[in-house]
Amino acid sequence: MGTSMGKERKYPCINTGLHYNKMLDSIDKTPSVRSAPLAGFFLKVKEIMSDAHNEQHALIRTPKQLVVAVAGFFLVIVIGIILLVTFVTSFSTTGAGTDSQDADAIATRIRPVAEQGFTLVDANAPRVFQTGAAVYASTCAACHDSGAAGAPKTGDNGVWAARLSQGYETLAKHANEGIRAMPAKGGNPDLDALEVGRAVVFMTNKSGASFKEPAEAAPASAAAQAPAEATPPGAVAATAPATAVAAPAAAPVVASAELGKKAFDAACVVCHGAGVAGAPKLGDKAAWTARLGQGANVLYDHALKGFQGKVGMMPPKGGSTLPDAEVKAAVDYMVAAVK
Repeated sequence: MGTSMGKERKYPCINTGLHYNKMLDSIDKTPSVRSAPLAGFFLKVKEIMSDAHNEQHALIRTPKQLVVAVAGFFLVIVIGIILLVTFVTSFSTTGAGTDSQDADAIATRIRPVAEQGFTLVDANAPRVFQTGAAVYASTCAACHDSGAAGAPKTGDNGVWAARLSQGYETLAKHANEGIRAMPAKGGNPDLDALEVGRAVVFMTNKSGASFKEPAEAAPASAAAQAPAEATPPGAVAATAPATAVAAPAAAPVVASAELGKKAFDAACVVCHGAGVAGAPKLGDKAAWTARLGQGANVLYDHALKGFQGKVGMMPPKGGSTLPDAEVKAAVDYMVAAVK
C-alpha cells in the first residue's frame, strides 16, 4: 500500500489523469449521471482531451504536408503505370498458333507489288493465244464441269456422242456464236476464235473425240523492200496519165427480217425467247407495250449499251460481239413480232 501511494505521489499527473478518465467513462456509461448538470462539462473535457491525443499521433498536420502527400500518391500511381506498360510491352504479343509477327511473314506483307509474280507484257507485241486447257478452266468449266443449264458434262461420252457426230466445225461454230442457253464464246467476248476452238478440242477429246487442235495462222510476212531498178540509158519510160477512179458508194446496211432473226437467235433468244430475268418475251404484246412507247431510239440504246431493269439486267449487246447494225436489226425483229 505504501508502495502504491509512493507511485501516486511520484507521478501525480498520470495517476490523476487515469482516475479522471475512469470518472469520465463512468459518467458517459451511466445515463442517470450523464444527465446531471456537471455531466456535460466533464464530457466536453473528455472530448477536448481526446482531440489533443489524436493530434499528437496524426501524420498530416499542415496543408503543406497534405499537398506533399497527395503529390506523392499520384507520383506512385504514375510510376506504377509506367512499370506495368514496360512489363507488358517487353514480351512478344503474338497469339498462339500464328506466325504473323515473324520476320519472314512481315517481309512478305511489305514486299513491293512488282515482286508478286506479275509479268509485264508489251501491249504492242503479238498476241499470245491461250491454250485450250486455260480457256476451259477460265470460261467453260463453270457449266461443263457440272452439266449446269443443260451443258454436256465433260467426260460423259454418252452425252457427247450425238454432238460429236456433227463434227468439229459445227461444234466450234456453236461455241463461237452461242447456242440455246450458252452465250457466244461462253460469255467471254475477249476470246479469239482460235482460243475457243482450242477449248472445244480440249473438251471434246476428253469426251470421246479425237479432233486435231486448230493451228495458229502464220504471221503475215513483211513486204520486201526492193530498191527501184535504174532505168537503162536511152530507155523511155512510158507514162500514163493518172485517172482518178471514184469508188462506188457503199450500199447502206438494210436491217432485213432475215438479218434480225439471225441476230436474235445468236444473242437474244436465251432471255427473250423464254422471258428470263424480266426480259420481255418475243411476241408478248402486253410485255412490250410500255417499251414500244419509248421509241425505237431508246430501245436501240438499251440494246447496245445494256439496261438495268426492275427485275433483271441486260448486258450490252446481249453479251455478244455483234455489230451495232445487227443488234438494231434484232430489236426491229422483236418489235415487228408484237405489231
